[in-house]
Amino acid sequence: MSARPYGGRHELGQNFLADPAVIAAVCTAAARTTGPLAELAAGDGALTLPLSRTGRPLTAVELDPRRARRLARRTGDHVKVVHDDLLRHRLPEVPHTVVGNLPFHLTTATLRRLFRQPHWELAVLLVQWEVARRRAGIGGASQMTAAWWPWFEFAVPARVPAHAFRPRPAVDGGILVITRRTDPLVPDQAGYQEFVRAVFTGRGRGLGGILPRTGRVSARAAHTWLARNRLLPQALPRDLTAEQWASLWELTQ
Repeated sequence: MSARPYGGRHELGQNFLADPAVIAAVCTAAARTTGPLAELAAGDGALTLPLSRTGRPLTAVELDPRRARRLARRTGDHVKVVHDDLLRHRLPEVPHTVVGNLPFHLTTATLRRLFRQPHWELAVLLVQWEVARRRAGIGGASQMTAAWWPWFEFAVPARVPAHAFRPRPAVDGGILVITRRTDPLVPDQAGYQEFVRAVFTGRGRGLGGILPRTGRVSARAAHTWLARNRLLPQALPRDLTAEQWASLWELTQ
């Protein structure tokens, strides 16, 4: 990771991780799995080096060619350091874990790409604090989270203060842990995600008004569903849990 644009615009806004406790927390979270590791935005190796000590096969992706060369000289034979763009790098085609201290401004783009990659089982990512909260549905879920909840679980085990980075960013970070569900809550990804989009962008004062306007749920069925889930008609799409979204989708079938 770099604070200067050596490798291009994707490096802008990058901050190095410098807190040993946070580094240990990320490594501990990644230890839930045992297969290969893919690290995005490896930088000077704050995460690469401790992860390499596990002996697991590790691919470290870094955009800055000078940092990639330096890191390659500091790692063992089981570590492959790749000079590449994290938004274009081809991830392993076997079950693996993704780790990374992401450039805050690339978080959404990175997540969109990751969600469509088929083989990773676990992702442990350092992202902006507010993004971590929204992805985990803390204080209200975003449309992106609702769209992918049936296939992934989201958790935020720790908040990372700004002083844990060098240079210090203007906001705190957070550790976002994403786990692929073994059994998805919904079978039809395309149809479900279009329904989520329609609900989030629909007009109405709360779900009681929004749902009938989607054309997929009658007013009576919406009222019954809301009552069964102990939700007021004024409840918003962001207020629903993963299980409630899956239940709501079933209502449309």
